[in-house]
Amino acid sequence: MKLILVSILACMATILQAAGFLPGIGYFISPLATAPILLCSMFSIPFGEISYFLTIMLLFILQPTELIVFSFTTGLLGLGIGASFHLFRKGLSIIATGAILLMLGIMSLIFIFHFPVLGSAVSVSFSFLTIGFLFAFIYSWLWVEIALIIFK
Repeated sequence: MKLILVSILACMATILQAAGFLPGIGYFISPLATAPILLCSMFSIPFGEISYFLTIMLLFILQPTELIVFSFTTGLLGLGIGASFHLFRKGLSIIATGAILLMLGIMSLIFIFHFPVLGSAVSVSFSFLTIGFLFAFIYSWLWVEIALIIFK
């Protein structure tokens, strides 16, 4: 029964992430792919990992262009925050873990893979890194609050 729930949530994450190809509204729907991975990770870390990799495999089949974005940003954030709920008891530690993982994912996309996740017009500088970490921290805090609401 749990594996069925994990697979359904992975399918939901795939559909939400693949909605990025829709012009306009797809960019607002695509970040919601964090929620199913986050829920699976909150139930159990191994189930979160299974849903994360299953979503990656489904995206490889359905929408390969969204695969790299999901793997390093949306999915990694959900997996990290969900696992942090098991490892840490303080809210700030959970938020910081999510922010660090999101920032590492964005930085690896930009610097290692040279993937313009933020657009080609954005230059990488010190102020960008500071603002980027602040954004990642606020974004992670938002998802922690959403997770607490959903989990209740």
